[in-house]
Amino acid sequence: MAEVGKGVNAGKLASNVQKRITRAQEKVLQKLGKADETKDTAFEEEVAKFNKQLADGTKLQKDLKAYMTAVNTMHECSKRLHDCLAEMYDPEWFGKEEVDSIAEDTDLLWQDFHQKLVDNALISMDTYLAQFPDIKARIAKRERKLVDFDSARHHFASIQKSKKKDEAKIAKAEEELGRAQKVFEEINYDLQEELPTLWDSRVGIYVNTFQSVAGLEKNFHRDMGKLNQNLTDIMTKLDEQRLAKKGVTTASTGKSEEAANHNLSESGSDAPKSPAKNEAPTVTNGSSDAELPPSVIYKVKVVHDYGATDSDELDLKAGDIVLVLPFANPDEQDEGWLMGVKESHWLQNKNLLVKGVFPENFTQKL
Repeated sequence: MAEVGKGVNAGKLASNVQKRITRAQEKVLQKLGKADETKDTAFEEEVAKFNKQLADGTKLQKDLKAYMTAVNTMHECSKRLHDCLAEMYDPEWFGKEEVDSIAEDTDLLWQDFHQKLVDNALISMDTYLAQFPDIKARIAKRERKLVDFDSARHHFASIQKSKKKDEAKIAKAEEELGRAQKVFEEINYDLQEELPTLWDSRVGIYVNTFQSVAGLEKNFHRDMGKLNQNLTDIMTKLDEQRLAKKGVTTASTGKSEEAANHNLSESGSDAPKSPAKNEAPTVTNGSSDAELPPSVIYKVKVVHDYGATDSDELDLKAGDIVLVLPFANPDEQDEGWLMGVKESHWLQNKNLLVKGVFPENFTQKL
């Protein structure tokens, strides 16, 4: 039985070799113009569109995978950043538990975003591209079968034109031509039906892919924005508590100095004490020193309305009181301009977040 199998395999191999030789000879004759070649312009256009569709889909799949790799990288960076914050955050600071919870929720949000990208975009893209190798192989097979059909057609024509008619050879050649034509037409018919349908399907896959990515990004950034806002609020509250604590300490020190000066006055020293160098002026006009942060230099009263012309300016009305603050970078201060916060904002919110610049000549120092 093994020998029979070897014989069958050897016979098939010999047949395949002969087919390759016949096809090669036929292609040479066609290129030399000694044999006509069956052309199908419409089908060639469909093949050109197929090749473009395959190239576009492959590029989209590659870029989608690169995008998801970037998402993974951002996830890892975000996790390390939150881990760093958790390590530095003292247990007694405001919002310690909330900060830890935000870190966990952020990690889960990244994981969910990545998994949904896989489920809703990458898998469907992989499925879409999985059908191309089989169709590409059948297109190549069609091309081979077309050469076989042309070769059988030319062989049959040459036998018919032979001066010495051999009916057996003619019948055999006609049979081979019919068989070659049937094989070619079957595969050609299937591809003629499939290629236009495949070409139209690209619209659906593009719509699905980009709608999925856009929708997932929108939801992800919305939820991430809420977590970031919560973290921002915690950081703001922590800073306000730090400033308030520092203000209480400064106020206590000021009261101690006031008591000491009072004792000196009672002991007979009538001469006023000179303020220390760089000592900030005393803040008055309705609010005690303890109520204001130590960063306030002095107060001014607005004497003329001023409408802000830029996002970093304060909008002022005559009668407003403004707490003047130092510039974080003195080089950024323009001549004739001050930095400050409206006293009304400070009294209501106890923070210095809504600050801006304003012209000094619209105000009067208190």
